Amino acid sequence: MPIKQIKLHKVKMKLNSPFTTSFGTMETKEFFITEIIDDKGNRGFGESVAFTSPWYSEETVKTNEHVIEDFLIPLLKENTIEHPDEVLEVFKSIRRHNMAKSTLEGAIWDLYAKRKEIPLAEALGGTKSEIDVGISIGIQPTVEDLINTIDHYVKEGYKRIKIKIKPGWDVDVLREVRKQFPDTPIMADANSAYTLNDIDHLKQLDDLNLMMIEQPLAHDDIIDHATLQEAMETPVCLDESIHSFEDARKAVELGSCKIINVKIGRVGGLTEAKRIHDYCKEKGIDIWCGGMLEAGVGRAHNIALTTLTQFTLPGDTASSARYWKQDIIDPEVTVTDGVIKVPTKPGIGYEINEEALKSYTTEVKTFDL
Repeated sequence: MPIKQIKLHKVKMKLNSPFTTSFGTMETKEFFITEIIDDKGNRGFGESVAFTSPWYSEETVKTNEHVIEDFLIPLLKENTIEHPDEVLEVFKSIRRHNMAKSTLEGAIWDLYAKRKEIPLAEALGGTKSEIDVGISIGIQPTVEDLINTIDHYVKEGYKRIKIKIKPGWDVDVLREVRKQFPDTPIMADANSAYTLNDIDHLKQLDDLNLMMIEQPLAHDDIIDHATLQEAMETPVCLDESIHSFEDARKAVELGSCKIINVKIGRVGGLTEAKRIHDYCKEKGIDIWCGGMLEAGVGRAHNIALTTLTQFTLPGDTASSARYWKQDIIDPEVTVTDGVIKVPTKPGIGYEINEEALKSYTTEVKTFDL
């Protein structure tokens, strides 16, 4: 798979509305679109998911840029890639920096699928023609605002509602939500806002029939989560703690969770995501594909990954219009009654809206290989 050129597009897009979690509020998203071009002019696209501040993980937009330019692209120059699965090994000498790695690896997967003239979903081994999706709702100004927001998305048919929580905005809020929506699949996402000192408080959630509570304890923990899961009936889902297949294996063996949220960027790319999927399928662990406020390219990668069979729960891949006035792909991702139809065109299945991408781009760097 001869790679001739890599373009790094730095992009800045404004969200339709601020998105608030336990660690902060985001109004704009700055990220990279990677474009990898082969000897025949085929173009593969990837998207970075790190934020400008190290809230979610230690990675940021600036660290991604540094690692991609100074370490990862040079490694691609030094090595011949026959299949995207080889990228994991090529990048192995660079520790962590998973989001930087996945930015390039995703573009190579897209390029590979286009060269084979097959959809990315098929290249990954996916079999679904449509996927169920949920919606993630940030912390709202009032409970009434939250109820109204949930009502809007329930009427749109989303299969699951994820609600961000934090100390002081948790049990009582969720009780009111459950009262208003007794049969709606609801989960809570804490983004590491609690400790084991809150165990009795969190156990109150068992009365609310939640699908799961996501990452309630420390972002790097799998030990205390095992203690919490043993004490709670509500399934614990791990997110920030899982950076690799090995993390997933250890968490499952320890009983730290019953569900895993797989994010492509967090685990270092599609190849590692597939390894986690295969292990969880073997062990009977439910998984779902989480979101990082992606634009269209990253959203397309999430859709393709979710076509693998063990993604049994609705993911976070909502419609483009949920987040962006205009996305960078054509057509944009749309959701009908909580379902996304998987595209059948080669690669990610969506075309790049060149005009939109150019309007959001603040800088382009080109690297010849």
